[in-house]
Amino acid sequence: MIQPISVRIALVSSSPRRREILKMTGFNFRVVKGETEEKLFNTPEETAVKNAELKVLSAKELFPGEIALAADTIVVSENRILGKPKDKEEAVDFLKRLSGTWHRVLTGFALRLPGGKLISAFEESRVKFKRLTLEEIRWYISTGEPLDKAGAYGIQGYGALFIERIEGDFFNVMGLPIGRIYDILKLEFE
Repeated sequence: MIQPISVRIALVSSSPRRREILKMTGFNFRVVKGETEEKLFNTPEETAVKNAELKVLSAKELFPGEIALAADTIVVSENRILGKPKDKEEAVDFLKRLSGTWHRVLTGFALRLPGGKLISAFEESRVKFKRLTLEEIRWYISTGEPLDKAGAYGIQGYGALFIERIEGDFFNVMGLPIGRIYDILKLEFE
């Protein structure tokens, strides 16, 4: 068995949610900077994975034995990628689109092992929103929470009030499918 504390991870992400997930699961990590711009590729799956790969490959100054980890989470509604909203108006549009419907949450992730091997994949979850009133949407936007999150909501915050059902990994929706990552590390190091 691999113990999370024995693994040294360089997290290439500014996401407080990803840090929270690593911390709560006992991983030994530090945050490092990466320099990259997110791009759109042919499919949502490819977009999530390729952006995670670009981030992890941009990580500099890794310590010996350290594993670089990066992720990219996107929300897909009716084959349209809903990234972080540009402004409050776009957040309203996203939340109206999600209201009363199912959508997909994809998190692409990439691991760069100490020897340089790159492992990347994605996890998919499905989320159903309750039907929202315009008043609920405006209140939610007034909290500020939707403005820096893919799809204009955070499942671990006020956005939890609007979730009717989840199929798949909760932590994937939060931004890091940690169980899947743990399984990959187990295979690599045992």
